[in-house]
Amino acid sequence: MAESGGSKVPFGQKLAFGFGMLANQMFPAALGVFLVVLVQDLGFPPLAWGFIFFAPRVYDAITDPIMGFISDNTRSRWGRRRQYVFIGGLILGISYIAMWQLYRENSIPFNFIYFMLCSILFYTGLTIFSVPYVAMGYEMSDDFHERTSIMAVAQFIGQWAWVIAPWFWVILYDPQWFPNADTGVRVLSIWVAIPCTLLAIVPAIFIKEPSTLGRTDFLPINIGSVGKSLVEICRTSYEAFAIPQFRKLAIATFLVFNSFNIIASFTFFIIVHYLFNGNAANAGVWPALHGCVGALITTFFVIPIVAAVSKRFGKKWTFIWSQAISIIGYLLFWFLFVPGKPYLFLFALPLHSFGIGGLFTLMMSMTADVCDIDELNTGKRREGVLGAVYWWMVKFGNAFAGLLGGLILWFVGFHPESVSESAMTGIRFFYVFLPIAGVLGAIWVMWNYDITEEKAMENRKLLDSRRQ
Repeated sequence: MAESGGSKVPFGQKLAFGFGMLANQMFPAALGVFLVVLVQDLGFPPLAWGFIFFAPRVYDAITDPIMGFISDNTRSRWGRRRQYVFIGGLILGISYIAMWQLYRENSIPFNFIYFMLCSILFYTGLTIFSVPYVAMGYEMSDDFHERTSIMAVAQFIGQWAWVIAPWFWVILYDPQWFPNADTGVRVLSIWVAIPCTLLAIVPAIFIKEPSTLGRTDFLPINIGSVGKSLVEICRTSYEAFAIPQFRKLAIATFLVFNSFNIIASFTFFIIVHYLFNGNAANAGVWPALHGCVGALITTFFVIPIVAAVSKRFGKKWTFIWSQAISIIGYLLFWFLFVPGKPYLFLFALPLHSFGIGGLFTLMMSMTADVCDIDELNTGKRREGVLGAVYWWMVKFGNAFAGLLGGLILWFVGFHPESVSESAMTGIRFFYVFLPIAGVLGAIWVMWNYDITEEKAMENRKLLDSRRQ
């Protein structure tokens, strides 16, 4: 295997990175499905449900920059990233299984506290794994288009998480599988955790990194330098946001991804309670088809188109038109969620899928371009910190999205045992128009983004001449 940092990357390296992306996306994809059980079957109030989304993700967002600093400054014979990816993957699997060992016989406060504590352990593992893992991808190549190719392969593989995970809804609520959904999540968590843990450690094994034992420019990582390290974390995070192009990427991602996340779990409630009058068994495969068909369209249609178009028209304009297409998809959902005709919403999915499908394929590639600007400004390669700050925006926004999702359910008066017409209308309204507002904001933010292929190549030439 070739070491990271070259221009052209062997397909085997891209594949290894992509397997890690499948684990990186399968854990949260399954988590999003399983969380519905807390409200629908275990009786968690909407506000408690929102807090469960919020608190662990805030913790995750705070620890990400710290992990980015540690990863960037690690001296090791294995390099800066691999050992953390391996250890984090193991913690993810163990904690994920523990998190879902919930029993309805226990009180709601007991289940709430137990779930929160296990969530903290899970998100600790996610930070240890994901921050170095993402940084690995940023430094695999210095070629403008090869970076998009790496991320396209990774997103293609990772999207299969969103094809598979929606079918857990069918399994959970089919009495032939499990007597109830809370029994189902206890078993399914094991089915998810073991293969995903194996996938998570693949990049640590097969993506080689040069030894960093001899690096003298790294800051020390020990108890005595914690204070200095925290100052450095704050400073480098500030410097990351001081890069105008990076700031645009982070804000645009925050708006698109997290406005989508606020309403993502509403899909189950709309299909079950609006299309099928509250009967989860009668809803059958339709909740699964919504996520599965959308993910398949993203995998085989959206990602290849986005990757191809970006080579011709540039990453910025490809982002803008892909997000504009998604607005049409969101609008169609208002008209195509029709009781008695669940198949109609499938016609909105091809357009809707351009939103998230185009987002990370392009944004992760553009973040790698910004890493070159950061090196020009500071003389350092800080993929870990920039990746951590970028995903801090994603995760903090995700925490905010979860809390706001719970508040919306409370605001519209949603109760799973008795859903009123006004509550369902409110949920449908937010489902359509909240992400549209986020997409429009992101387009406005990205309109003046200025890293073109020509500018990226100029930056690479400047860096090459400096190094020589």
